[in-house]
Amino acid sequence: MNVSVEWKGNLTFEATAPSGVPFVMDASHDNESAPKGPTPLEVLVASLAACSAVDVVGILAKKRQIVESYRIEVEGTRPEPGTYPRPFTALTVRHILTGQNLDPVAVERAVSLSDEKYCSVAATLRQQPTISTEIVIE
Repeated sequence: MNVSVEWKGNLTFEATAPSGVPFVMDASHDNESAPKGPTPLEVLVASLAACSAVDVVGILAKKRQIVESYRIEVEGTRPEPGTYPRPFTALTVRHILTGQNLDPVAVERAVSLSDEKYCSVAATLRQQPTISTEIVIE
């Protein structure tokens, strides 16, 4: 997978994924203008939630569970500001569902399958992949 991120000025960047759909991230922290998008770290956490949600919704549909609403809240713990880097030291992923006669066992199994087998974002975070850096000056 190749993702391209292009600087758009200040601390705003536009990412283009293989799908071709661009999205904006903005790390600006000034109060003079509204942010143009989430921060990169917010995107990372949202990606974890969305990856799991896609799995859980699909699995529950196959089990004929009727989900009426579903949201995931991710709570993260990081070192205090001023300490760098500030990686997450813990993430809690909370699945909140409502629906007609939802079977708690089916929901638990769907979340477990996503968490342990299907969610590539969770698997990647757990694996702590090797990151290498290259520099090209054109």
